[in-house]
Amino acid sequence: MASLMETMQANSLLFGANAAFVEDVYEAYLANPTSVTPEWRAYFDALPAAQTAHDIAHSPIQRAFAALPRHTQDVDAADVSLERKQVAVLQMINAHRFLGVRIANLDPLARHAKQEVPELTLAHYGFTEADMDTTFETGSLVAAQRLTLREIVQLLRQTYCSSIGAEYMYISDIQQKRWIQQRLEGSRGVANYEAVKRREILQRLTAAETLER
Repeated sequence: MASLMETMQANSLLFGANAAFVEDVYEAYLANPTSVTPEWRAYFDALPAAQTAHDIAHSPIQRAFAALPRHTQDVDAADVSLERKQVAVLQMINAHRFLGVRIANLDPLARHAKQEVPELTLAHYGFTEADMDTTFETGSLVAAQRLTLREIVQLLRQTYCSSIGAEYMYISDIQQKRWIQQRLEGSRGVANYEAVKRREILQRLTAAETLER
């Protein structure tokens, strides 16, 4: 029995580093079958152990996957890769919310060199040019539910790395953070004030500058 398990662990995509991922997908399926991709849902629906309404041990599911033809597992591997990239997209969105201010254009005279922040680069998440036109879920990003990676990056850079710096993720109140995100991401960091409002702001800035002098 031990050698059989070792063989499966060595050859199956469902063990080793991928085992936890499969378990996560199955947990999501148990909670809401429509939350997983159609391919995963079809496989889970076809498993005898999945017919019960209660949670079950994960090992029968893993053994059933391991028994699938090799070419089917290759297709599943592509799905796993896409799922991992989806997670990376959500991580990148949060990274811009936390760290985008570090490379924002807040120094018009360019007196200081910008920091290098790996978490704000595509390479950090393993993305390449080939991924730019792939469509992903945007999660809590204030945007369409699905966008291409290119559109997501453009929105994030414009919102958090342009001429407005925002630091708010330290706030513990989720409602307050969502309020800020709605206004920042909804407008992509552009105020879009009317001319009257812009003149009023300029007058106040001028008055404050004069007072300081």
